[in-house]
This record gives sequence, structure tokens and C-alpha cells, in this order.
Amino acid sequence: MDCLFCNRQDLNIIAENELCFAIYDKYPVNLGHILIVPKRHYKNFFDSTEEEVTDIYKLAHKCKKILDDKYKPTGYNVGININESAGQTIMHLHVHLIPRYNNDVMDPRGGIRNLKSQLVPYKG
Repeated sequence: MDCLFCNRQDLNIIAENELCFAIYDKYPVNLGHILIVPKRHYKNFFDSTEEEVTDIYKLAHKCKKILDDKYKPTGYNVGININESAGQTIMHLHVHLIPRYNNDVMDPRGGIRNLKSQLVPYKG
């Protein structure tokens, strides 16, 4: 299988547990942006087992501690892109843990929306 996340020997794993591992995002949205990735290859969060969701949750807390100690962020965004239309580009589930900092954008209301330029509203 030719999957970036399945070929873990090429990744710099910063934390892991039984079912998941964490790496820094190669194209970070903000300083310290981490990806939490299940070890089992599957695409969609809704295909996760309860055990995988629990390990994702536990590893998110471990990674938050790492980021708190290293970068001292003042907030976080947590997100999952599911399928191409939602922006998923690697078809192996991964959870984004994005540290936020005071004044990293002029007005943080709206969360992650302010870390990228706005799109023209959909008029479907």
C-alpha cells in the first residue's frame, strides 16, 4: 500500500499509544500543528472503532501537553477533514491539532476560518 501514514518508518513520530501515533504536520497551519493518525488504514472518522476514538482522544491530550510545554499556545483548534469535498487529501484518517496564539489573526472569531482566506459564499 502506498500510503504516507502507513509507511511510518519515514515519519518522525513524536508520541504514540496502542492504536495511534502523532507527527508534526509537514505543511503546518500554525506553529506546532500536529496530526494524530490511527495505525490502522481507513479513510473516514465514522469508520473508527470506539477503541480508536478513545486512543485518538487520549493521544490528543498527550500532544496538547507537549505543545503546552514547548510552544505555550493560548488556544487550540481540533479538526477532521472527511472526504475530498471537505478538503481531505490523504485518504488515511488524521486529526488536526492546531495550536493558536494570541494575535495570530486580527479577529479569531470563527476559529479556523480565519487562518485562510474566505471563499465566495456557495449559492448552490
